Amino acid sequence: MIGGVATDSDTSGNKDRAARASGSGTRRARRVRMTGKERREQLLDIGRALFAERGFEGTSVEEIAAKAGVSKPVVYEHFGGKEGLYAVVVDREMRRLLDMVTGALTAGHPRELLEQAAFALLDYIDTYTDGFRILVRDSPVAQSTGSFASLISDIATQVEDILGLEFKARGFDPKLAPLYAQALVGMVALTGQWWLDVRRPKKAEVAAHLVNLAWHGLDGLEPKPRLIGHRKS
Repeated sequence: MIGGVATDSDTSGNKDRAARASGSGTRRARRVRMTGKERREQLLDIGRALFAERGFEGTSVEEIAAKAGVSKPVVYEHFGGKEGLYAVVVDREMRRLLDMVTGALTAGHPRELLEQAAFALLDYIDTYTDGFRILVRDSPVAQSTGSFASLISDIATQVEDILGLEFKARGFDPKLAPLYAQALVGMVALTGQWWLDVRRPKKAEVAAHLVNLAWHGLDGLEPKPRLIGHRKS
């Protein structure tokens, strides 16, 4: 400004400042505040990914908050701490896997039921890899959130009824169905843990081999199996 008269440079500077102020205001207007439900889901997604990658001990509230762009108190407000967030993540994954397996058991033929159960677990591993990694990890809060072993037991309970009917039809003791259900589901689950990392052979081939072992083993099942080695007890 010269002698009270605005120069071109003054006018240009004023325009630049006005433009910056306007742009800043636009950016502020575009930033939408999350609802409580949206923030909770965001924290669950972030926590799920970190727990899968680093485990419970390797994940901190500070890192969860930083990735969400919030302060630590926000995490505590929603979940009471890392343990609470972890418990919700584990509970969701357990329910999702259980629903997928039990919902898949729709066929009438026992062999196809085995195929459906194997595919359901492998589908879960394939689609929800982070969730499966969390479930198979040991955790200091497993007692309060459940564990992979307890989940497998829940799935085996669903299989018990199917095996019980087959045992009865074949003249076997249906009281042994729970034992065989645990063995079958455990076999598929442990194979799934192995396949989680190697991813070979393809999913359908893994399912076929699992059913091959389970079905042909069941097909030749002895009503009263005996040991042939020297150890009898």
